[in-house]
Formats: sequence, C-alpha cells, structure tokens
Amino acid sequence: SSGINTEYGKQWYQRRVRAVGVLYGTTSVMVGHPLDTIKTKMQAQRGFERTTMFGTLTKTLRTQGIIGLYRGCIPPLWGSGIFRSTQFAVFEAAYTYCDRHATLKTEIPGTFGLQPRVLLAGACASTVRAVIESPLELAKIRRQTGQSYEIRGLYKGFTVTWMRTLGLMGIYFILIDSFRRNIPHFFSSPVMGPFLLSGTAATMAWWLVWPLENMKSQVQGNYGKDKPLAQRMALTIRERGFFGLYRGIGPGTLRSFLANGTSMIVMSNAQKIVTKMGLRD
Repeated sequence: SSGINTEYGKQWYQRRVRAVGVLYGTTSVMVGHPLDTIKTKMQAQRGFERTTMFGTLTKTLRTQGIIGLYRGCIPPLWGSGIFRSTQFAVFEAAYTYCDRHATLKTEIPGTFGLQPRVLLAGACASTVRAVIESPLELAKIRRQTGQSYEIRGLYKGFTVTWMRTLGLMGIYFILIDSFRRNIPHFFSSPVMGPFLLSGTAATMAWWLVWPLENMKSQVQGNYGKDKPLAQRMALTIRERGFFGLYRGIGPGTLRSFLANGTSMIVMSNAQKIVTKMGLRD
C-alpha cells in the first residue's frame, strides 16, 4: 500500500506542476501580449523600422484599434500554458533525477552555490520548450505583422528559437535557484517577493539573449532576405549599429517584468493553495 500511496503522491505532484505552469503561461500572455505585439512590429514589420515604442503603439491603435494589440494572441494563449507547464515539469523531473548522482549536486566553485544539475535540468527544459514553442511563435509573429502562414513552414527559425530559449531559460533557472538559496525570505511574501524576483530574473535573462530574440522575430516574420544567422546579425549592425540588435527592448523589458512577475504571483499562490489542500507536503 505504501507503493500505491507513493505513486498516488507522485501523480498529484505532477498534476500540481502542470496546473501551476498553465496558470503561469496564461497569465503571462494576457498581461504581456500588447507589449509583445509592439516589440514584434518594431523588429519585424515593414513600415515600423524607425518608429519608437509609443509611435508603434499609436500607429497600431490608429490603424487597427485596440484589437490590433491582441492579434496573434491565440497561439500563445492556447500553447503558452502547455509549453510553460511542460518546461517546469521537465526541469523538476531532470533536477530530481540528478539526485542520484553526487557529482551533479557538487557546487560549482565561484558561483555562490550553483550546482551542475540546475544547468542540466535547465537545458532539458529549454529544449522541450523550444520544440513546442517554435511553431506557436511563428504563427503569433505572422499574425502580429499581418501575414499568413502554412503548416509545413511552422518550424522556420527553430534553430535560433532553440538558441534563444536555451540561453533565456538557463539564465532564468540559474537566477531563481540562486535567489531561493540566498534570499529565501523574499519568496515568503505572497505578492511583492515573487513579483520582483521572477520579474528581475526574467528581465535580466531577456537582456542577455535579446539579439537572438530580435533575429528570431526577423526570421519568423519573413523580414529581409533569408540568410545565415551570423550574416543577418552582421547586416543589422552594419545598417543600424550595434544597438540595432537591441531593437524593441523597451516594450520587451516592460512585457517581461510585468508578465513574468504577475505570473509568478499567480503560480506561487497556487502552489500554497494546493499545499494547504494536502496535495503536497
């Protein structure tokens, strides 16, 4: 019977991980999509190459109305909960699996306690997320920029999506792990702690991988001629300077902090609720 109880507990735990992941993803889309639309237009839509964040906002509202800011929200709204819940489940599974290997739990010198299992679990979670997310991102970007798409081309830009996600989520998991170990009292706050920590971690991660996010938008948005990633980045630098790689980072930063911070509040409180319900010790 103890085996049955253990298996039953594992099933409840897996459902909890999926459920809070879905809440995280759905909240992130609802809060952040208008800013994401502005960011995408600035990066990958002809006619918006030189507009500012506020110029893009007013132009979109003038030509498309408020609904224009939510174009393309269906793919991420439908799929964001799936790939985010999956990424957290995969991270948790890989992290737990690494408990069997002492070397993966050995602290890496000079990293304030970071363990290799965080890196390995982050890489596994990022790869699974990229497989699910890439076609959803392409469909979203095409709708945001007023284009159509075909099923057979949904994985265009997968490589740069995977590279971006690997860096993004790897950095995010490292920072959250570090926060939990070094300033755990922040997570005890029901609102401001999770909001500030998750928002900060996600935003710092986005800043570091932003050139890849920009290139991904261009590739999936059919902006410019098809060319290798390195050549596309070099062309962007030649035409717009180095900071051209960071086009759209203003609305991107706002979206990241607000969406991820708000989502972490929802997820953290959901975790506390299911714990109180006895679904997890």
